[in-house]
Amino acid sequence: MLETSEVDAAVLAALFDSPISLYVLDSALRLVRFNPSARRLRDFPIAGVMGQPVSEVLRLFDLDQPERAAQLARDVLETGTPVLDEWFTARSRDPVVESVHSVAYFRLHDREGGVLGVLVAVTDVTTRAAAEERVRLLNLASTRIGTTLDVYQTAMEMCDVSVPRLADAVAVDVLDSLLRGEVPPPGAVLKGQSLRRAGFFSVSGRQGVPAVGEGSSYPYDTPYDRVLATLRPQLIPQLDPDALWLERDQRGNRLRDAGVHSMMSVPLSARGSVLGLASFYRWQNPVPFDAADLELAEQVGAVAALCLDNARLYTRERSVARLQGASGRRPGEESVRSAVETAHAYRPAGAGGAWFDVIALSGSRVALVVGDSTGLGAHAAAAMGELRAASAALSGLDLLPDELLERLHVMAGKPHRREASTDGSAEGEARRETCLYVVYDPATRICSAASADHPPPIVAYADGRVEELDVPQGPPLGHGAAQYDASEHELPEGAVLLLRNDAFIQTGWDGATPHSALLTSAATSPDVSLKDVCDALMNAAAFPPERDAIVLLARTHALHPSQTASWTLPATFEAAGQARRLATTQLKDWGIEALSDSTELVVSELVTNALRYAEGPIGLRLICDRTLTCEVTDDSNTAPRLRRAHDDDEGGRGLFITEQLTQRWGARPNRQGKTIWAEQPLESTP
Repeated sequence: MLETSEVDAAVLAALFDSPISLYVLDSALRLVRFNPSARRLRDFPIAGVMGQPVSEVLRLFDLDQPERAAQLARDVLETGTPVLDEWFTARSRDPVVESVHSVAYFRLHDREGGVLGVLVAVTDVTTRAAAEERVRLLNLASTRIGTTLDVYQTAMEMCDVSVPRLADAVAVDVLDSLLRGEVPPPGAVLKGQSLRRAGFFSVSGRQGVPAVGEGSSYPYDTPYDRVLATLRPQLIPQLDPDALWLERDQRGNRLRDAGVHSMMSVPLSARGSVLGLASFYRWQNPVPFDAADLELAEQVGAVAALCLDNARLYTRERSVARLQGASGRRPGEESVRSAVETAHAYRPAGAGGAWFDVIALSGSRVALVVGDSTGLGAHAAAAMGELRAASAALSGLDLLPDELLERLHVMAGKPHRREASTDGSAEGEARRETCLYVVYDPATRICSAASADHPPPIVAYADGRVEELDVPQGPPLGHGAAQYDASEHELPEGAVLLLRNDAFIQTGWDGATPHSALLTSAATSPDVSLKDVCDALMNAAAFPPERDAIVLLARTHALHPSQTASWTLPATFEAAGQARRLATTQLKDWGIEALSDSTELVVSELVTNALRYAEGPIGLRLICDRTLTCEVTDDSNTAPRLRRAHDDDEGGRGLFITEQLTQRWGARPNRQGKTIWAEQPLESTP
């Protein structure tokens, strides 16, 4: 049978030979012994540490909380109550490696119960701590990232979750197309793609380069470029400050100045689509990134990418819902191509009700409409929908721009809309609704515009001039008296009109700004894509916007003089016969004699109808474009009315005949009098 002393000696020997690091402190808390497993044994200056107080010994371990570790030893020496499983983080110095340890304190006694000192047992739990921290970070990411369907907010949430738990700074850059609800198709080349900084956060509190909202692209052969080219993460454990790629990127000097020693970049992709990339940096934390950190960054990035893609899909569907007309019309449809070529860009921010429309009018004319409704959520969206539907319906009446705004004003001021105009906000601010209505006639090249407290259009000319059109400003819709005036401007063919709302931040138009240069390029070079210019204009503005931002570009076209023919007829009964002869001759010149019979009847009936009310001369105009349009203008304000004449009636069939022979007809008011028009389809272009 073993003696007790032998058992004690064996246990003590086994304990000191175990993987647990043991440190023995005497009653004065001086280090008097440690076992071979003691951490960093090879680094200890043995001659120097033996007999040193615990505070000096702890300094060698580079603990995160050395004062607390020393205080626990003093408490255990004084009270005798053991302390178990206290975690501390230590760092080695060369190379810098961070490790986590579970520390236990026990008071030592002699056979008589006298206090000898304190035994400190240290167990390395780095792997366990890393696993737990990884789970905590991923749980945090899943709950804090994606709280909204906003790209910028989602990117910032990713940065907030990752700093300082994983990195000292995180930057999120997304493809510019993502902000429009679009992503490149699988397999598309992403090198050189235009990106936008969507999120950045640093422990220093400084702003990143580029700033959030600014656009950029990554130079060739940088870690960022390689991430986009290969769609593989990049890890640089030790960043060489003399690396050549730092000279090629605007971020290079910033990284050197901040003392960044380690970095990694991961692609952000979801549902098979690449959305951008996230970059992680360390300079305050001396421990370099390793493969485990890269894997964790990829997992956090996967969570963020899925939320970003949800935001993208929401942006796309929301944009389609906002920009689709009540009748399903898409802006820029085929029927307005004779008058203008259009393109638009829309940047949602989740606030406001920005909208626009491109509406085909009679006589090959086109209406360009931009509106805005301040406020939040469903209220602003509902206001936008009402105004857009109303403007489209009123456009069908061919009203003058100022008259159309007056009718919108009345609708916007109705009691049921005023009751909902505070949006339920804490401040109770009244909603403000604005609108700009522009009509362009490609036959006369006259642009007529009226504004309800909305920014006037910008126009760029082929000679390089860029100016803001002088449009009289009326009150916001529904506020004050409905006093709107329209201004008319003659535009050369190829001029580029820019319509936008207040949220599209204007940076100046003096010819030296990015906006002016971009507009000038569109006006001076007809081959320049308006869509590309639209996107570039949106990228050059200050973003993220506080409210939904919209920009609409329209490059004007003009009908060739040979496509129109006009005459002034006397207000006599011979005018109908003269009109028939003129129309027949003109259709023969155009090579569309097949429409002569129907056109003769239509012209005759419209002129005859005008003779009943006109006091002055009668105007006749034919337009040969995508349709054949017949227009008769007189000085009477009497509106035409379609009648169903009885068999024994001697008159009243003029407009009925016109309706039967044409695909559509209508009347529009002029400043003096009115114009009745009718359109017939062309079987082929003359």
